[in-house]
Amino acid sequence: MVEHHPVHNSEVFLLGLAPRPSVPPPSPPSPLTPTDAGSSTPIEHLCLDSVGTPTNVEEASSVARRRVAGAIHVLNTEATALRSLTQLYKTDTTAAEGFNAAVDAIVQQCGEKGKLVVTGVGKSGHIGKKLVATFNSLGLHSTFLHPTEALHGDLGKVGKHDAMLFITFSGKTSELLALLPHLDPALPTIVLTAHAQPADCELIRRRPGAILLPAPIHESETLSFGISAPTTSTTVALALGDALAVVVSQELHASVSSVFARNHPGGAIGATLRRPATMRELAVPMADVFSVQEEIQGLCGVDVLKAGYQSPSGWVGVGDALACPVRIRRLDTALMGRKLSDLNDLLVPRSEWISIGADTRVTQAARWIRDPLMVSDFGEAACGEDSILAVVDDRGDTIGVLEAGELLRWREA
Repeated sequence: MVEHHPVHNSEVFLLGLAPRPSVPPPSPPSPLTPTDAGSSTPIEHLCLDSVGTPTNVEEASSVARRRVAGAIHVLNTEATALRSLTQLYKTDTTAAEGFNAAVDAIVQQCGEKGKLVVTGVGKSGHIGKKLVATFNSLGLHSTFLHPTEALHGDLGKVGKHDAMLFITFSGKTSELLALLPHLDPALPTIVLTAHAQPADCELIRRRPGAILLPAPIHESETLSFGISAPTTSTTVALALGDALAVVVSQELHASVSSVFARNHPGGAIGATLRRPATMRELAVPMADVFSVQEEIQGLCGVDVLKAGYQSPSGWVGVGDALACPVRIRRLDTALMGRKLSDLNDLLVPRSEWISIGADTRVTQAARWIRDPLMVSDFGEAACGEDSILAVVDDRGDTIGVLEAGELLRWREA
């Protein structure tokens, strides 16, 4: 027996309304499908390696050319400023007289008791510090004085025998003007500035006895580069300061190079300037002597000349004999084709080498070589410019060679 129950559904009947056609609800929108027409926007390829760099080779080349052109413009501008400065000191009486007066003042004050005190602020101060280092390395006592610190105790750096060097492009730097009244007017004062005439410089107007050292530039940095950053002005100031340092040192020292070598023992410069102390250090190592492997009977003078050009030291070894650079250089062209056996003055056999201990001090060896070494049989000097010195170690092995002329010309520092 089937039971009948009410049927439940979701239909809703609204009474009293006009009947409407049954329309199915609209379907939800379908996602767009890309077409061949390219209506959709493609996703760009992302590459982190290319961020910030030109994507086009031609564009990259253009950027590189623009960079180099900018650098060349700066270099040309600063080179022009240096040429203009050179011409100024060649032709302008005020500039030449100022430079001479500056040299006289520094030599007179700093030759024995005094020192050069350099002052400046900003970029001029940095230039001043570099010049202080240069002056000191060339044997002229110098120190940097910051004008602000000077008013807070550093005035104690300045002594009565000193000379002052002010570096100021404008000639009216406020910190320097504030310092000036606190300095003894008797101190020689040099002003390195852009002004070409003393009357145009405020600092010199306040200290009439000051020496003008003009360092102008041919055009403003704003005109050259679009900014007023110190560039050309600091270049000319540095160059003129270097010129002053070199000229003063040449007047103060008989040998500027020896003074510089003594004051600059470190770094690559020191290694270049360091004078050898022993014969081991002075000699040409045997490893740098080019050895000719052929039999001596088949060799001519031109073969030794070619080997000399190949040798890193200019020395050539043929068997147990050596040809030193001075003997090779004086080989006459008419003798190039002759056999070595006919060239008695080119090769020096081992039996004629003069032996000197490797640890012998160079100064002592030089004195020995300069002494008149006489050969009893012939009454002639046994050692000449082209004699070969063999530097030997404790076992008697030759570790290096040297032309005697090197020692004959040796001068103690």
